[in-house]
Amino acid sequence: MANNYFGELIALAVAVSWTFTALFFEYAGKRIGSLAVNLFRLLFAFVLLGGMLFFTTGSFMPVGADSQTWFWMSLSGFVGFVFGDFCLFYSYLLITARFSQLIMTLAPPIAAVSGLLMLDEKLSTMGIIGMVVTLTGIAISIFKRNGNGSVKLNLSLRGLLFALGGALGQGLGIVLSKKGMLYYGNVEGLSQNAIDYIPFAATQMRIITGIVGFVLIILFSRRTTLIKSAIQDKKGMGATFLGAIFGPFVGVSLSLMAVMYANTGVASTIMATVPIMIIVPYIIIYKKRVTLVEVVGAVISVIGVSLFFVK
Repeated sequence: MANNYFGELIALAVAVSWTFTALFFEYAGKRIGSLAVNLFRLLFAFVLLGGMLFFTTGSFMPVGADSQTWFWMSLSGFVGFVFGDFCLFYSYLLITARFSQLIMTLAPPIAAVSGLLMLDEKLSTMGIIGMVVTLTGIAISIFKRNGNGSVKLNLSLRGLLFALGGALGQGLGIVLSKKGMLYYGNVEGLSQNAIDYIPFAATQMRIITGIVGFVLIILFSRRTTLIKSAIQDKKGMGATFLGAIFGPFVGVSLSLMAVMYANTGVASTIMATVPIMIIVPYIIIYKKRVTLVEVVGAVISVIGVSLFFVK
């Protein structure tokens, strides 16, 4: 019975991991900036993944990946890490990780629609209802009623748009990853050991694209001085390193493993519980007040995500 829910259990571990990731990266971003955090967390994760792959497959780099695999994983890295995470991390600074992760509950519906279009995965008739419920939950949390009865956005519009970009990047990126892993698994002559560690090798391929992308962004924006000042900030770098462990190293790799063993939509639904999980540590660590309405909104948004995949 446990084996039947292996992918779902991994997805739950991902949600826990990403909760810690969001907290660490919000803290690091406030100290050294979102661009520096993005670059260094990928560099840390690249080394960590390379070391793990070396001890498990005998190679620091992915074994036996063909051109099709590299194409899809690189595209996934650009969409998910460069575009998606750039937007997400910047939104942390504008609306905090808690609200950013709430907006990220839109990633599973995006993943489901993308999976339908690209992987021929099935969607239930509850999909539209689930989307409406998710949007309702988000709206409850981010809109505030004034004394005169009017409703206004309780967040920075700019931060909201960046968070939406993060959701789009994650939702589409994970489907592109699954497509790449399908090619990877069909490579002739690939050993069983290499097949077992495909999610980790696939993550490393995505990370390589991410590193290249952020290096180019920093160079073209002429913000190389950020790197030197970031390195000198021990607390910022320490938080970035811990975030890299829970994020690109453990979290992202396990998220790919989750969609490998479970339906993309189901796995994404479980991974979308971060907005609920993050509430308690957010209150304890940052001493921030969280209203009952915001909690209810977060719960409703996750319920909506689950409805999206009811058959």
